[in-house]
Amino acid sequence: MQVKPNNSVDSVASVAKVANENSATQRLIFFKRLQTLTNKIHASNTVDQIVSDLLTDICDLFDCDRLTIYMVAPDGSNLISKVKKGLNSFKDIRLPISDQSIAGYVALNREVLCINDVYDEAELRAISPDLHFQKAIDQRTGYRTKEMLVAPIIDAAKGDLLGAIQFINSRHGTSFNAIAQEGVRELCETLAIAFAQKNKPLPIPPSKLNGLVSDGILSLPEFELAISAARKKQADLEDILIDEFQVPVVKVGLALAKFFGVPYEAWQEGRVVDVELVKKLKRQYVEENNWLPISEDKSGMTILALDPEKVKTTRVVNLIFPSARLLFKVTTKREFKLTVDQFFGQSADSTSVGELLSGMETDEDDNAGGNQEVSAAVENELVKLLNKIIVDAYQQGASDIHIEPRPGKEKTLIRFRKDGSLSPYIEIPASYRNALLARIKIMCDLDISEKRKPQDGKIKFKKYGPLDIELRVATIPSAAGMEDVVMRILAAGEPIPLDKLGVLPHNLRRLKEVVEKPYGIFFVCGPTGSGKTTTLHSVLHYLNRPETKIWTAEDPVEITQKGLRQVQVNRKAGMDFATVMRAFLRADPDVIMVGEMRDKETVSIGLEASLTGHLVFATLHTNSAPESIIRLLDMGMDPFNFADALLGILAQRLAKRLCNQCKVAYQPTQEELLSLLNEYCAELLATSAFQQNAEAAKRQVFQQWSKDYADAKGQFTLYRPQGCDKCVNGYKGRIGLHELMVGTDPVKKLIQEHARVAQLFTAALEDGMLTLKMDGIEKVLSGITDMKQVRVVCIK
Repeated sequence: MQVKPNNSVDSVASVAKVANENSATQRLIFFKRLQTLTNKIHASNTVDQIVSDLLTDICDLFDCDRLTIYMVAPDGSNLISKVKKGLNSFKDIRLPISDQSIAGYVALNREVLCINDVYDEAELRAISPDLHFQKAIDQRTGYRTKEMLVAPIIDAAKGDLLGAIQFINSRHGTSFNAIAQEGVRELCETLAIAFAQKNKPLPIPPSKLNGLVSDGILSLPEFELAISAARKKQADLEDILIDEFQVPVVKVGLALAKFFGVPYEAWQEGRVVDVELVKKLKRQYVEENNWLPISEDKSGMTILALDPEKVKTTRVVNLIFPSARLLFKVTTKREFKLTVDQFFGQSADSTSVGELLSGMETDEDDNAGGNQEVSAAVENELVKLLNKIIVDAYQQGASDIHIEPRPGKEKTLIRFRKDGSLSPYIEIPASYRNALLARIKIMCDLDISEKRKPQDGKIKFKKYGPLDIELRVATIPSAAGMEDVVMRILAAGEPIPLDKLGVLPHNLRRLKEVVEKPYGIFFVCGPTGSGKTTTLHSVLHYLNRPETKIWTAEDPVEITQKGLRQVQVNRKAGMDFATVMRAFLRADPDVIMVGEMRDKETVSIGLEASLTGHLVFATLHTNSAPESIIRLLDMGMDPFNFADALLGILAQRLAKRLCNQCKVAYQPTQEELLSLLNEYCAELLATSAFQQNAEAAKRQVFQQWSKDYADAKGQFTLYRPQGCDKCVNGYKGRIGLHELMVGTDPVKKLIQEHARVAQLFTAALEDGMLTLKMDGIEKVLSGITDMKQVRVVCIK
């Protein structure tokens, strides 16, 4: 009998042999690269040169994401980070030499640790009962540390502990292998020799930003790298530090203040600009000489400069302002440019607000009340000034310009509304008050002599300035015989695509289903300035096809679209909304959009149109979707016809959006997530699911959150505002919050029965409606805004 060879045993042996050969090859390659690295370390002149020049080589050799090298602090009881590769933090990490941290444990026990997952408490306890991973940096940056290889750096000759090296997260996503663990010991021996022999730090390069190093914001090697990068790119050192090394602008400013021995002046978005200070200066001169007077009070005139010492030495300021007591402040180049733009404007037109004012002859004593006639030359400059104000408002993204005269010799304040908040722009001397208001009235064809009644008008700015925009103007008599003016900028623009409107996927799907119906009526409700018209135009853009006839009645026409027939309401000519809508019904429409339904007649015509085969869109000034139904029924609408025609109601608010440039990621605590969950579910307590089993319903909500917003490990990431030169207090732009109530059969039945708001509200929630606050909380979980802004706009 012939015995067959055992093929399976041979196969296993063959695989094992190949694996061993591969491992040996990998080990040979690794230690060859390590030898090359060792030679480079010994060839370096100083420790600082080692860490600045060879960090990338060390990370590549050990295939890791991040690397930290710690040195023993002078007190001998702490480790201080010498360098941090891959971590955008410029404060030193200080850890006690104890088992309270992983690096501290390694330094204390002088042993190498290789950990598979630093968040695994069982794995850490198996090493030491008191061992913990410091999670603060991960929570602050949103980074997830997992694998870690840490080894002590020990002077072999003296037996002294010099520091520790820490590799974080293998690029392969697996634990650091045996070759890396063996290699780190050899690397530490090399580093120990280098540190012991070459631990002479490079002198700090002479720079006015040395304070960044002495204050521990940057390590010396990082500062050296920044200087080197600035030289190579021929860029400004401040820009390199801020943009590439993520040093906060305020830290750069404080370092300059320390060098020059004067206070630091940070950029102030809401600064009230006193244009009289710069009347004697041209913008070109300010930009060339880098100093600017920014304020004057009893203590003296404050001069903002990039180099206060140079400005003091030249004594030019003393010649221009001979009677002023001068106080100096320093700022960064970036903030100085912003301040210059703030004082002189950002328009391509080089003429500044200050230069325009300086061209107007003024005598405060004779003309303080603003009642005197101004000269033709001054009037010409005033025309330019008003044009400049409008251009600046448009370029800064303002929605409204507020002109607020004050009695007596007090100056007229001009403020811009940006992202929903007012901020001061400039102050204009009282002597120009009446002339400025008269100029505005001339531009919008209002009665100049009428100062006792409010007036409304419109400016087509293309007649007077470089921009093709319209402004809606309202004049309002105020105390002490003054007149306030508010100008709304109606910037003609393209509609925002429906998919980019910021509507949650759940609501977007339902919204598209509703607006694609062939007939019916759909409302968008919310207060003034909540984006209702923008949303309706996005819907119309979605429906705008060659086979569809769309008529719109608007006051005013803000957004224009090809394919739409848009009508401007003109009440003076008898063209109100009701009149225009009657005309539409004779003009063969498919879709009708009405800017506002504010009376019974307009609503009745819209309802009639929707029941005769037309799709009607309109806006309402109401707080929530269910409340809109009660408001319309109170106007006298027939509940059966109204229920039959209703497609849906979208309530909307605008919340401030977090600035994408500077928002700070963090991992929310369990308490914070529970608070968000409770606030979200408080809106759902009346629904049947919560009435039956509130805890189970809450769990279901949280599971859906985890699916939609958490990462693979179930971790949520939220963001908090920080603030930078691109935003205001950490916010830039706005995001819509939406509450979509669809006209389902249960809702229509309740409308026919004249149900209360609470019943309609519960029925809508059962049908899948998200309230404004629920929608806002989901946008907080998405990282778009924060809870503070959601609560501001979701008050009840």
